[in-house]
Amino acid sequence: MEKSKVLIVGGTGYLGRRLVVACLGQGHETYVLHRPEIGADVDKAQMLLSYKERGAHLIPGSFGDHRSLVDAMKLVDVVICAISGVHPYSEPHHILLQLKLVDAIKEAGNVKRFFPSEFGTDPARMEGAMEPGRVTFDDKMMVRRAIQDAKIPHTYVSANCFAGYIVGGLCQPGKIFPSRDHVVLLGDGNQKGQNYAEQVGMTHYYHVFYEGCLTNFEIGAEGEEASKLYPEINYTTVDQFLKRYL
Repeated sequence: MEKSKVLIVGGTGYLGRRLVVACLGQGHETYVLHRPEIGADVDKAQMLLSYKERGAHLIPGSFGDHRSLVDAMKLVDVVICAISGVHPYSEPHHILLQLKLVDAIKEAGNVKRFFPSEFGTDPARMEGAMEPGRVTFDDKMMVRRAIQDAKIPHTYVSANCFAGYIVGGLCQPGKIFPSRDHVVLLGDGNQKGQNYAEQVGMTHYYHVFYEGCLTNFEIGAEGEEASKLYPEINYTTVDQFLKRYL
């Protein structure tokens, strides 16, 4: 397999850390963008150092420093962004930080493929989403338009909410391990969330589990089903996945 120089943005997050490990495991020359002030967070600093010990390159850069982003882009062929759609408790338009990546990639001029932070529900199918959760999809579409206007080679990965992230907690918001004695059934939609991020999450749960937005369409010519793209992967059923908790 041809090897690439890959830059991971958001490499200490839930998905980003797995992407770093996967890139290193497949032998790609892996770069991890990190904020210069990351050293104040001991856990994340240790995570970054563990990447370095495995051969990754740590590249300081900031969304507030355009030149640092351009310099980082010039080092690689592929850029993968894994920042979260909504920053906890604040920044409802957190995903729009990627517009700064688009500007940097366009100026650098050498990136062969950009994977923006998608990975969940396909935003192109969510025109009718409720507020405040709709902001996630609207912002992702804005990033898509910027990528296409800049004529940047790209791939959108719509993984439909990573079942493993939701299934383990029996679809209970904020839970990873399944309860052994009870689950909470969501009500009529009138209960207010504790904070902005929670409100966004609740509207997403409504569309996924009530409307069935992840299963009410067929994958057509615009995309490929992952199991067909990667038949060598041994996929895990829900039953197999939940047995690990017994």
